[in-house]
Amino acid sequence: MSLVGATRALLLLGRCAPSVKQNASKIVVKKLELDQNLLMYFHKDEVYYAHDPEQRCKTGDVVLIQELPEKLTTHITHQVLKVVYPLGDVTDPISNKKVAALRCGTVCYREDIEEIDNLYGLSKKRFNYDNAPKRGWQEDKKDFSHKKSYIKYHESGEEQPYSVPR
Repeated sequence: MSLVGATRALLLLGRCAPSVKQNASKIVVKKLELDQNLLMYFHKDEVYYAHDPEQRCKTGDVVLIQELPEKLTTHITHQVLKVVYPLGDVTDPISNKKVAALRCGTVCYREDIEEIDNLYGLSKKRFNYDNAPKRGWQEDKKDFSHKKSYIKYHESGEEQPYSVPR
């Protein structure tokens, strides 16, 4: 019995990266690899191209991908099932609470920050999650992730806003 079949996963969770392929998204999946000499695990990134014709995922989103029964092309082997967490909007999977930040290595939830502000008083102006606009409101202003990108092969001195570095 070989271990090759046992290590393949049908569902993978990864982060969307900038891609130059049409109808596909580049997904980076973090895995742990055992070093036999040191007997320690080290991070290893694996890149998958997932079929995404509706362009549901944007750069930075955490997405769930599934292996296709047969390859579409030599590179596209998976499909995007759903966007689990949009960029900047993380939910704790155990408590189902919205995460605001990490403070001293512990998770700080949005409602906890509101309770702290009520107890001690609002000392400074903080970000208001309730009144914040949805992601995508800065398209064509500061967010160019919806534009068609291309690989930047040379430094010509002219501005290339939609290029992806090699």
